[in-house]
Amino acid sequence: MGKGGETHGVGSLNEEIFPAWSKDVRECEEKFEVSQEFGLSFDEVEKRRERYGLNELEKHEGQSIWKLLIDQFNDTLVRILLAAAVISFVLAWYDGDEGGEMEITAFVEPLVIFLILIVNAIVGIWQESNAEKALEALKEIQSEHASVIRDGRKVPSLPAKELVPGDIVELRVGDKVPADMRVLRLISSTVRVEQGSLTGESEAVSKTVKPVPENSDIQGKKCMVFAGTTIVNGNCICMVIQTGMNSEIGKVHLQIHEAAQNEEDTPLKKKLNEFGEALTMIIGLVCVLVWLINVKYFLTWEYVDGWPRNFKFSFEKCTYYFEIAVALAVAAIPEGLPAVITTCLALGTRKMAQKNALVRKLPSVETLGCTTVICSDKTGTLTTNQMAVAKLVAIGSRVGTLRAFNVEGTTYSPIDGKIQDWPLGRMDANLQTIAKIAALCNDSGVEQAGNHFVANGLPTEAALKVLVEKMGLPEGLNAGSTSNGDALRCCQVWKNAEERIATLEFDRDRKSMGVIVNSRSGTKSLLVKGAVENLLERSTYIQLADGTIKPLDQNIRDLILESLHEMSTSALRCLGFAYKEDLADFSTYNGDEDHEAHQLLLNPANYPQIESQLTFVGLVGIRDPPRKEVRQAIEDCRAAGIRVMVITGDNKNTAETICREIGVFGAHEDISSRSITGKDFMEHHDPKNFLRQSGGLLFSRAEPRHKQDIVRLLKEDGEVVAMTGDGVNDAPALKLADIGIAMGIAGTEVAKEASDMVLADDNFSTIVAAVGEGRSIYNNMKAFIRYMISSNIGEVASIFLTAALGIPEGMIPVQLLWVNLVTDGPPATALGFNPPDKDIMKKPPRRSDDSLISAWILFRYLVIGLYVGIATVGVFIIWFTHSSFLGIDLRGDGHTLVTYSQLANWGQCRTWEGFSVSPFTAGSLEFNFDSNPCDYFQSGKIKASTLSLSVLVAIEMFNSLNALSEDGSLVTMPPWVNPWLLLAMSVSFGLHFLILYVPFLAQVFGIVPLSLNEWLLVLMVALPVILIDEILKFIGRCTSDWRYSVTRKTTKRKAE
Repeated sequence: MGKGGETHGVGSLNEEIFPAWSKDVRECEEKFEVSQEFGLSFDEVEKRRERYGLNELEKHEGQSIWKLLIDQFNDTLVRILLAAAVISFVLAWYDGDEGGEMEITAFVEPLVIFLILIVNAIVGIWQESNAEKALEALKEIQSEHASVIRDGRKVPSLPAKELVPGDIVELRVGDKVPADMRVLRLISSTVRVEQGSLTGESEAVSKTVKPVPENSDIQGKKCMVFAGTTIVNGNCICMVIQTGMNSEIGKVHLQIHEAAQNEEDTPLKKKLNEFGEALTMIIGLVCVLVWLINVKYFLTWEYVDGWPRNFKFSFEKCTYYFEIAVALAVAAIPEGLPAVITTCLALGTRKMAQKNALVRKLPSVETLGCTTVICSDKTGTLTTNQMAVAKLVAIGSRVGTLRAFNVEGTTYSPIDGKIQDWPLGRMDANLQTIAKIAALCNDSGVEQAGNHFVANGLPTEAALKVLVEKMGLPEGLNAGSTSNGDALRCCQVWKNAEERIATLEFDRDRKSMGVIVNSRSGTKSLLVKGAVENLLERSTYIQLADGTIKPLDQNIRDLILESLHEMSTSALRCLGFAYKEDLADFSTYNGDEDHEAHQLLLNPANYPQIESQLTFVGLVGIRDPPRKEVRQAIEDCRAAGIRVMVITGDNKNTAETICREIGVFGAHEDISSRSITGKDFMEHHDPKNFLRQSGGLLFSRAEPRHKQDIVRLLKEDGEVVAMTGDGVNDAPALKLADIGIAMGIAGTEVAKEASDMVLADDNFSTIVAAVGEGRSIYNNMKAFIRYMISSNIGEVASIFLTAALGIPEGMIPVQLLWVNLVTDGPPATALGFNPPDKDIMKKPPRRSDDSLISAWILFRYLVIGLYVGIATVGVFIIWFTHSSFLGIDLRGDGHTLVTYSQLANWGQCRTWEGFSVSPFTAGSLEFNFDSNPCDYFQSGKIKASTLSLSVLVAIEMFNSLNALSEDGSLVTMPPWVNPWLLLAMSVSFGLHFLILYVPFLAQVFGIVPLSLNEWLLVLMVALPVILIDEILKFIGRCTSDWRYSVTRKTTKRKAE
């Protein structure tokens, strides 16, 4: 229904639908109070429009921009960042007010965090605003105009949105059906509709006026035509039954909308959310611990009579330790992680595009890596959706013999494959007759569109014309004036040799089509093609290979029927060919309407008589063939632990044959328990258990709602589902699946807009390649996530140790932010270029609930983090308390040494008697503390702080080498296996040198240049991180089997 008000009456959403398909024409006219000759009156149309609304699809109100914006902050990591930024901004403002000036340094940190959040929000809003485009694309396939009978007059071009139930509509060839309608009368002998995009059927469907059972599925409703489908043959009169949202396409529209509301986070997003929640708890606990450790510095009291009295509170010191807590939050959050993940996924999409997989939504790259089930449409995905002749059977050289030729090729291209054992250029009379009938008794064509060929008209007829091109021309019949560029050159030659002067249209009673042709010699002949059994009934002769005519006896009839049965059981659609040369009534007929024979052609009841006493010449088997590369892709899926389920609207026998051929089922395997119709599956007593069967499954005659239910049940069972499809009927399931994959060539715009990924080559094997790429990307993302988190653990350890020891703050928040965003960013991104494992598609898919970081990996990085904390805090203490370290002289700048006790109690400096500090230099700067020696522990710590920052940067660069492999040593996986990582390390060191040696940047980040000796100290302290991790990796390799068995037992216990 459109945007009308209340809906009541026939076909409304609130009332049981009138089953027009199960009622005869008279009952339908009575129910809708209309006659097909007069139509509805204009007054009645207005009443019904008020009741039903306009014939258009609803426009669902999308989320407002503000709702989308708020949703972007519904993420734990983002909320922590936002809180840290707000608090940093308030503290910076407060410090500025207290000190009389506001330095830019204090505001860099909150502004950078705000910038990160803004960019993240913009990307998120842009992605989500694209989500409803599938609904807009669905509207594009609706018809715009219709030819309607109202008040006894024909309205030739009424806007389709003005149609109401009960309207009488005339449909012709090429029309797009404007609403769901009941066929009332066939004007032509047959009407065929291309409805595959809605129902999944591979062939155009013949329509009838006869009612069908009320419980028929959508494919079985032969007397109904559906909105959005196309008339490919004939014309008819129909009555509108359902409009707008009540039509089948309206139901698809609603299903897409509902599926869009149920979209879930990707497995990685869920893991990161869990990590964020755990991080929140850890940050909270550590912040509370830091305050408890340092409460003695800002809150003191005296005990009087055993009770605490005379409380003294220092707001300045309380604020200082609050700033340390903020620094802790900044250190703990991997701010660069969203940017690095986005970059890695974007690089992954480029790799996939090179393999013809076009990714529309970045997170789907990672989701592909843990796909456990691929639900594939058959028509156009596993098959080419291009009908092709697979077998040609001709009459032999003597009575009682047949000749069979296998025909190669799976597309409409005339040069795709050849006919095996074909006598090219030496066609006998029988084969010439077959070629002539296939070329002339045919209303379709084939033309080139870009790099592929497309059919005009009925696909089966187009396949016959392609067969004629593969057959070639006999001797004595040359191409003449036909163009070499003509795709149907041979068909054109036959057309030039014989002029078609009349057509006996196909009808479902005689199941054949005939044409009368006039040869250059003036003789008339009738050429017929149709159902083999029907042609045999009307044939009395056969034509042998040399052209000799012999009587059709029972033996040859049985032989032909045996060949027909064999081809039919192989899911081939068979067509027979016959002809007749003795046309007494048409001997002088030339197409003139005044000729007496023309009257015979006006009445289809005469056609069986005209098409009698035929000479049978042969038959062909046609099918929608499977793609050549699909069988290997199915085997690759099996090796990778991915189950393939085929869900199709096609009939069961055809689908089973294709599934056996492509390897979903074995050639002689009993599949009675694994092949089921969509309707039977919905009535199954235990559908979830049916879906849990190992190996492939087949669902035939499936409707859109069946596909959605299958996907939903699989997801409820913990499977990660990729759904492929190309039609309108696939769109809701594409939207609901974890990964919706649409076909780029044959796919409808609706399917493409509902999908996460589009296959540019419509090739199932491309999905398998994309899954391999997704697994590789996930492994690399795991590497850089582990790397970044381990770096952040080190920063937290550093700040915690600083607070615990009571020494001055070693690094300020803006320095930590620089390390997290800029210095760590290039190596983390470069880890995304790690080469994939050779056996990546030989392993089972990871479970979506597999942890990013195992207990052992967490322990490893806690050890590494502890070392980072000790190293960064240690170098800070060494500068203040030691003149040399491991033989490296540190007295070059002239700074004053203090004891560790003084450094740990620096807050009491004002009470120290005789404390003085000498000036020291850093680059071209000199620091003097004559006026306030205690400032040595505040502004004077700049050199020690620079050393701490440099050690942190150096350790994290060396730690990125550790992340090349989870357990592999650098001896077996040396740094040069990923040259991008070496380049990234150089870039990060370069950026660090930039902020050290450019005065303005050094001032912003509160650091100073280092001397050569100081750099030697940095490297000496940083390098051991490689040795420590190598020892931990060695232990990991030695205990991997034991840890794996423990994990399996734990998982099994949880499952039970």
